[in-house]
Amino acid sequence: MKRTITPRLRTLVLLFLAVTGALLAGAGPASAHAALTGSDPSQGVVVPKAPDQVSLTFSENVSMNDNSLRVLDPQGKRVDKGKPTNLSGTTYGVQLKSGLGKGTYTVAYQVVSADSHPVAGAYTFSVGAPSRTVASVGDQDAGGGVVGWLYGFGRYMSYAGYIVLVGGAAFVLACWQRGSGVRAMQRLVVGGWLTLTAATLWLLLLRGSYTTSGSVGDIFDLNLLGQVLQTKPGAALVSRLLLLAAAALFIAVLFGAYDKREEEEEKRDLTFGLAIGGTVVAAGLAASWAMAEHASTGLQPGIAMPVDVLHLLAVATWLGGLTALLVALYRAPADTPVDAAAVHRFSRVAFGSVLALVATGIYQSWRQLGSWSAFTDTTYGQLLLVKIALVALLVGIASISRRWTGRLAGPTVAEAVAEAATEAATEEEETAEVEEREKEKVKASAATKEAAVKSGAKVSGKVSGKSGSPGRSSSADDGPERAAQLARQQAAVDSARQKRVRDADPSRFGLRRSVLAEAGVAVVLLAVTTVLTQTEPGRTEQEAKAATAASSSSSSASDSSGGALTLDMSFDTGGTDGKGVVRVDLDPATVGSNEMHVYVQRPNGRAFDIPEVKVAFTLAARNLGPLPVAPDHVTTGHWAANGVQIPMAGDWKVSVTVRTSDIDQVTVSKNAQIG
Repeated sequence: MKRTITPRLRTLVLLFLAVTGALLAGAGPASAHAALTGSDPSQGVVVPKAPDQVSLTFSENVSMNDNSLRVLDPQGKRVDKGKPTNLSGTTYGVQLKSGLGKGTYTVAYQVVSADSHPVAGAYTFSVGAPSRTVASVGDQDAGGGVVGWLYGFGRYMSYAGYIVLVGGAAFVLACWQRGSGVRAMQRLVVGGWLTLTAATLWLLLLRGSYTTSGSVGDIFDLNLLGQVLQTKPGAALVSRLLLLAAAALFIAVLFGAYDKREEEEEKRDLTFGLAIGGTVVAAGLAASWAMAEHASTGLQPGIAMPVDVLHLLAVATWLGGLTALLVALYRAPADTPVDAAAVHRFSRVAFGSVLALVATGIYQSWRQLGSWSAFTDTTYGQLLLVKIALVALLVGIASISRRWTGRLAGPTVAEAVAEAATEAATEEEETAEVEEREKEKVKASAATKEAAVKSGAKVSGKVSGKSGSPGRSSSADDGPERAAQLARQQAAVDSARQKRVRDADPSRFGLRRSVLAEAGVAVVLLAVTTVLTQTEPGRTEQEAKAATAASSSSSSASDSSGGALTLDMSFDTGGTDGKGVVRVDLDPATVGSNEMHVYVQRPNGRAFDIPEVKVAFTLAARNLGPLPVAPDHVTTGHWAANGVQIPMAGDWKVSVTVRTSDIDQVTVSKNAQIG
């Protein structure tokens, strides 16, 4: 006996696979953004003489221009020769001018990672001895500000346009071919095409400013636009525009010649041709993202890019088809309603799309997934948890839609529709009778007025000739006005009748509501996904933190051999942007006068400017302290103090108070042997 899977079990499987796919696929681009993993000279180091060059090592290849790597002296003047070069692998360097004096130098960088995202940061090193510096590069946040927001909005609209364009066309071609003649479906797909085209042009225009200055005034800089066209992301955007021209031809055939074909064999052949051509164009459009973003870098890009294309196609088929179904349920005319067979076909297509999402998510998780701690310790991981919750909610609502779908073919439906049709026919007859009576009234009124005019003409002769014309004009005017009024009434009656017929099926009414709820969740889900693509992934952040820790350990070991002391302490003030690492360097860490440097970094290793840093030394064994020290701010993320007095040797407690806002602060401490 053949066994079948119950709808409830199938729904549970769908929910499990979709959530698993979101968990794994969402963590896919975990090594997407470049991070600074090393430098020479390293951050905070004091070198005896000025180096010939400064080199930076990133977690992946980056692209640079003449201003991507700058070195500033204590007076804020550039001392590099410009034109950074690739020294080896992912290490890049810039030559320095000769004859540099002593003091603190600032290294600022702004590059574009291989996945098209801008990355910026800064750090300091000193020659001979630290000094004050007026060089200021701020807490650099590449890709932020107004231009960053506009660019993010453009990315959201481009994803939305692609999903509606591809998913809507696929729904018409694979699930509801009669929909090619429905005006609402035509507007939906054409709207998706227009949105994607406009968003692509928008991104192309913003790209130059987004990856360099971030200034609104540079958006229309033609020189920057020319530079963008020579980059991989620029080429991808141009190729997307060319493919959109082919997509326009596809749309014209789908809603033109295809809709007019009546012979079954010809329409079947055209369906096959459109399916092949549409798939090629849709895959090409998806490749314009894959070739320039996350999948194009890291491990196995030759496999990752096709997998990413499949992932985007599956998303578009699922969510875009859902949007098309929603439009069909709400906007399809009464004489061309979306039938139960079309809804069932889409249900099967959506299930297959979820399976494709799971498969691609498994591969991406193997390729780039970071540690489990990244889900709670990084912004990317927290956003990913939100995405997983939204997907679970979406599939939960979809299970309700599937129940309504299963009831569309039941006998109650046929009875309800037949009853609605009967009511509509009866109402139409009643309306016709009302219209006939109204016409008779109009004719009677006109005859009465005509008789009155003639009677007046006999009494007043010449005067009646003058008054007869207005009487006839009034009669002539009443007819068209009344006809227009009747036409408006008829249109309102027809609209109400169509709505009644459409809503007569309780299953169809329930399906409309549940699909509307799905679409609402999908909009929020797409927004979260767009933010994820622009957020530094958790794995990259943790790799940068590990590299910084390794560098600090190496520096600490080196300093310890010379009598210096280095302490690293993580902090979390609990507020927004309140996490980081503070490092205290004490040299020579002996009884008497010492030189102290304090460095504050973000979890990803970038210099972190905060409002206030205070240090205190306490020797509990001798009931001595706390001895407060208020270091001076030197440059971004760097404070220093000279003449720090340690009165006696012992196990000192070094406490650092970090304030990240007006109300958010915390004190962290470590014990160390001094003297």
